[in-house]
Amino acid sequence: MPIPDFQTLMRPVLEAHEDGGERSRGPLLEDLAQRFELTEEERAERLPSGTQRRFDNRLAWTTTHLAQAGLLERPRRGVTRLTDRGRQVLREEPARVDISVLNRFPEYLRFRGAATSDGQAASGETNLGGSSEATPEEAMQAAYTELNAAVAEELLAKVLGCDPAFFEQLVVDVLIAMGYGGSKAEAGERLGQSGDGGIDGVIREDLLGLDAIYLQAKRWDPSRAVGRPEVQAFVGALQGARTSKGVFITTSQFSSQAQQYAASINAPVVLIDGRRLARLMIEYGVGVTVRQTYYLKRIDEDYFANDVL
Repeated sequence: MPIPDFQTLMRPVLEAHEDGGERSRGPLLEDLAQRFELTEEERAERLPSGTQRRFDNRLAWTTTHLAQAGLLERPRRGVTRLTDRGRQVLREEPARVDISVLNRFPEYLRFRGAATSDGQAASGETNLGGSSEATPEEAMQAAYTELNAAVAEELLAKVLGCDPAFFEQLVVDVLIAMGYGGSKAEAGERLGQSGDGGIDGVIREDLLGLDAIYLQAKRWDPSRAVGRPEVQAFVGALQGARTSKGVFITTSQFSSQAQQYAASINAPVVLIDGRRLARLMIEYGVGVTVRQTYYLKRIDEDYFANDVL
């Protein structure tokens, strides 16, 4: 039997969790390989890049998409569990679960919205995130965007598992990586401690520290929004420090009241929610490494311009 594509794996993966227990990645891989009667050669087949086995890659994308649609949850790293929504989908879709089913859920549409507009799925392989009408370059761009979206979700989950002191240092690292203040040794400092007055870090934009950006870091669960009172308290702390520049970063999101308040005051206070934080970490290389590099080549017309017959 050929290796199943990642959408074909969706319902079997949900069924493998149907007993309500937690499933770790290794045993889940083995169970599904046996279910689809994969040979040792098929199990060992690797992606063209050589970085991962093809079947493992497809299962990873399957679980990512199911989790983003709220059908699976990840109580901890490498472990998945069926949700009530996943159980309902199993009852409603006895034949097949695929992208068309996942598109019912707003969380999933938000996850994929930046990458595609036609609802077609990603597979971690060729034409990832692209449509059949897309050019190869369009397909690659869509693939790049969707891969980054998946990494951002995993990155945010990783950050949520860190202790508060680490997160406070992380936000300093992000601002330094973005180019604020020059070198880390001179410019960035974590200040968070008991009685810090709501200021967790500082970026000194000049060598003497005459101009500074103060940071507030809230490592909150995404279900809990940062409200206006927290932002007001941070603004008060900035006034106490005799500065007006502030960046409030959270792993969660900001309420509409908090956003409206920040936009209404004269002090330049920037709000960065969890999704934007993850994107910035990817863009500026904080907490991530480059796994694979692809170069798109085109004809050098200048090289051939002086061709002499």
